[in-house]
Amino acid sequence: MIKTPTSQIEIETFTIEREIDIDAPIELAFEAVLEQLGDDCEMPDGKPFPMKLEAWPGGRWYRDLGNDAGHFWGHIQVIKPPRLIEICGPLMMSFAATNHLSYRLAAEGTMTKLTFRHQAVGLIEQQHLQQMPIGWEYWIERCRQLAEQKSERA
Repeated sequence: MIKTPTSQIEIETFTIEREIDIDAPIELAFEAVLEQLGDDCEMPDGKPFPMKLEAWPGGRWYRDLGNDAGHFWGHIQVIKPPRLIEICGPLMMSFAATNHLSYRLAAEGTMTKLTFRHQAVGLIEQQHLQQMPIGWEYWIERCRQLAEQKSERA
């Protein structure tokens, strides 16, 4: 067995926060968040990203690669439609780290304010530290686009 002295291991933490206004009612905005986290998920290059979201307390959030293959990303810690969903778990990190995501929605007339927060702690690789803000920015913006498209069709 190879051991590394724990004094040489650096624990990283980070918080990503973003707040956006969505020109859609809160119910449609919440639906859009669930779609982007689940069956309608896509990456910044526009390619589908096969995610599954079981939208109930304790439900799983995972990447479904088919044939019983995939990657567990987290569990629903809190869900209070249409105002809040929180997820905790490893997300895309296949190493010693834990994450907490929060999507808070607030109705403001016919608009919705979405407040997103991602907090992480653990042995986080530099690639994740650098790329996460880019990916979340895309996903949050896509939630806005999906909600506003739903609102236009309604």
